Amino acid sequence: MEAAAVPRHVAIIMDGNRRWARARGVTEAEGHAAGVRAIRPLLRRAVERGVRVLSIYAFSRENWARSPGEVRALFELLESAIREETEELRTQGVQVRLLGRLDELPDETRRSILGGLEATRGGERLLLNVAFNYSGRSEIADAARRCVEDGLTAAQIDEAAIEARLYTAGVPEPDLLIRTGGEARLSNFLIWQAAYAELYFSELLWPDFGPEAFDEALAEYARRTRRFGR
Repeated sequence: MEAAAVPRHVAIIMDGNRRWARARGVTEAEGHAAGVRAIRPLLRRAVERGVRVLSIYAFSRENWARSPGEVRALFELLESAIREETEELRTQGVQVRLLGRLDELPDETRRSILGGLEATRGGERLLLNVAFNYSGRSEIADAARRCVEDGLTAAQIDEAAIEARLYTAGVPEPDLLIRTGGEARLSNFLIWQAAYAELYFSELLWPDFGPEAFDEALAEYARRTRRFGR
């Protein structure tokens, strides 16, 4: 694939863990664990293909409405993944950033996240944005609030001012947004940044979305012509 045809920034809504688990008669926690395992080969393929930024939707603020047991299992999976994957990420040159309201998370989860972020700070081959306790609308509201806190007048608050205060400030907007699991909606993910992203929807449930499926999404992206409203 030619370098010009490779998206700089790929965003993924990782949908289908629970349906994957139900189809196999295992617990939802096992489905989420399978979803976490599916991330590593995708990261490797993204690095191989020359993708510079990968953003994954791991836990939305709306997910707090799920059962306490499932929420607890998701937090435990995140903490476990940080412990087990940090060295591999450093070896691959992957820098990890968190998108979301870190202050709303339990103390132990927050400490684990901060430790992982610090350990991978020097990664230069790929930036991995993990959207955890994330909401696109909350992100925009937080950016607007920062404009006020920074003393901007109403006349000074424009698109550039908002964009400079988003969680993704300084990161290129997504070129390609992938959603697995057969659903066709953004679900409050990067709704500002994805204004001109190419959308790709896969019927595969997230744990089954491997490197070959990722390559198919990249190939479809390469066939499209982006016009940006022109």
